[in-house]
Amino acid sequence: MSSRVLISGIGSVSSIGLNVTELTDSILESKTGVSRKTRLDSILARALPTAQIQLSDAALKSRVPGLPAKQVYSRTALLGMIAASEAVAMAGLTKEDCIRAGLVNSTSAGGMDKGEFFYADFIQSPSKGNLKLALTHDCGDAAEQMAALLGIEQYITTISTACSSAANAMIHAARLIKAGVCDIVVAGGSDAICKFTINGFNSLMILSEEPCKPFDKNRTGLNLGEAAGYFVLESEASVTRRGVKPLAVLSGYGNACDAYHQTASSPNGEGAYLAMMQAINVSGYAPSVIDYINAHGTGTQNNDMSESVALQRIFPADLPPVSSTKAMTGHTLAAAGGIEAVMSVLAIQNGWMFPNKNFKDPIEETGIIPVTELQTNKTIKHILSNSFGFGGNNSSLLISAC
Repeated sequence: MSSRVLISGIGSVSSIGLNVTELTDSILESKTGVSRKTRLDSILARALPTAQIQLSDAALKSRVPGLPAKQVYSRTALLGMIAASEAVAMAGLTKEDCIRAGLVNSTSAGGMDKGEFFYADFIQSPSKGNLKLALTHDCGDAAEQMAALLGIEQYITTISTACSSAANAMIHAARLIKAGVCDIVVAGGSDAICKFTINGFNSLMILSEEPCKPFDKNRTGLNLGEAAGYFVLESEASVTRRGVKPLAVLSGYGNACDAYHQTASSPNGEGAYLAMMQAINVSGYAPSVIDYINAHGTGTQNNDMSESVALQRIFPADLPPVSSTKAMTGHTLAAAGGIEAVMSVLAIQNGWMFPNKNFKDPIEETGIIPVTELQTNKTIKHILSNSFGFGGNNSSLLISAC
């Protein structure tokens, strides 16, 4: 029996689309969700470009039928519910399928948005703090709420490894399937922008005052975004039993931690190199089969240089077309690997290579020139999708056509 891990459903919500159809339309129009429009009452949110979903929490909740009116949900959980529900619906999972399925969720911010409201009241008087808000703070709360909505009971867990979280959720899900723990796993990541994340990243001095420029020599930093991207991953036996047609294959995956610095990537790209090579080796393919690289490409000085060096170590003579989509969606933290993997599946299905918006001049040390305009009618069978997190927690997914 084949040990392939198949993708049977995808779901997404981001600043450029509240579902996969809207995301597809935005890609065709090369839209960006990065702007200074904000739903947050925050000085930094008004001053810096971000990629926010311009819907209130109440509006998001209304898009998820059947949620109890008095139940409090973090924004992260609501985004995850919307995207995961779309993936489950696309895969055609029944209630019985979900009961025996697994859920591997990921997030960085968790319920910090609700925690901010709780703390503002609590510091005035402990009796004023709304405990329901505080209980959403834990990263695992979103997973529990999503599992309850979807009816998933077999296996539920949460991963939080910074910007590689969603990719690592998919890696863990694939291993569960290959180990025979689950036949079906819903996996991905969700993160909402809140004051904590904006202030935190601003303290690191890596937020750009203008739309980000991944892989440009004049890049000045990243733009934060919020999103959710989820997959239904299945064993080949499950897909055959259910009689469904898979969208793509998760053919390879790799995770490596270079432990170089708490936030910075190593100058020689060691962790990124190891993660990509592991993904390639797991797939059993040669590096030469890769048609396109959906790069991490944050627009920061350190990340883009490190990733560029790692790419050139793997492809010293013939680098495949490469681009970063973060100038479209913003850097969505734990959700980045999810939303970008969704876009990778769309690239395979439609023959697309995404534009690396705002690029003008290559980094002098590497000379890499990314794809700058949407490319269509391309034959794309294998995509490497990179997600590199703080602490050197680097992950790569190799997504292939069926």
